Amino acid sequence: MKISKILASESFLSRGKHYFLDFKIAENNSNYINIVRSDSQPDGSYTRQCVTVFEEDFDLLIGCLSSLFSSAAYPDDREISVQDLRRMNADKGGIKSWEPELRPREKMLQLGREAMENAELLAMLIGSGSPNESALVLAARILDSVGGDLRKLSGVGLEEFCGFAGMGLAKSSAIMAAMELGRRMDALGIYP
Repeated sequence: MKISKILASESFLSRGKHYFLDFKIAENNSNYINIVRSDSQPDGSYTRQCVTVFEEDFDLLIGCLSSLFSSAAYPDDREISVQDLRRMNADKGGIKSWEPELRPREKMLQLGREAMENAELLAMLIGSGSPNESALVLAARILDSVGGDLRKLSGVGLEEFCGFAGMGLAKSSAIMAAMELGRRMDALGIYP
């Protein structure tokens, strides 16, 4: 490996130690990661330590880092694996894991829109939650922010909606569009 090209690089400094993480491509077109630690010495010089991981070992490096981070995240349970974490998160499930009669969409089909809670209707507009929170919990958080007042909710702007974790431009715009339709129907005196 005579000539290496850096494809991506990150670095940081902590207590006189410089860390460099470089993703490189070698002259033979193989990829590798170079991790360097450079320590500042009292005489102004530096000592340098380097670890190189080649692309055929990336999966092992990622597996080791995943194991390390899961052990750090769950210090009381040293036996937990990445597969265990996936299973634990899958067991939490989202709305799809609920009994069908409890899911907002199915509830509306069975009982009609009048039987729906405001949070359930809002969750249907949101569509999907995140791995940490269902659309229904997110909808309840949004409603709580306006004290459950739909008139206040209709005045919430794009920036405010996007300020909620799990809300992006598409979900926020869908809610704003629905609220605007409701406002126009109210102005015309149209009640279903």
